[in-house]
Order: sequence, then structure tokens, then C-alpha cells
Amino acid sequence: MSANKNEPNRRRESGIDYKDVDYLSRFIGPQGQILSRRRSGFTAQRQKDLKQAIKRARHLALMSFVG
Repeated sequence: MSANKNEPNRRRESGIDYKDVDYLSRFIGPQGQILSRRRSGFTAQRQKDLKQAIKRARHLALMSFVG
């Protein structure tokens, strides 16, 4: 079984949007930490995109830095 088969972002072909705070908050732990690849189920490239989107949303005050 491939790791890409269960990727949670499979339905989003265009990438991860930093403005979609509800979607991004699914990958934030209770203390505000970004979940690891093992917990989130993303590939390496998608995990980098997720990290960048969360950091961008935090910088623009769309998300809080602490849970």
C-alpha cells in the first residue's frame, strides 16, 4: 500500500491555500505545533507546502501561534 493513497490532500490538486484556516487547523496540535508527516499523512512536498501555508497564515494573523 502506497503512502500517497491515504494522503489527506488528494482531492486538492491546486495545492494548499493559506486562507483556508479550517483546513489548516486540522494539522495543528493542541499546543500549536504543526503535525509531523507521519501524523498528517502528507508526502514530503505537500508537508513543505503545508508548513509554508501555516506560517503564512500565522504571519497574516489568520491563525494564532499558540493553540
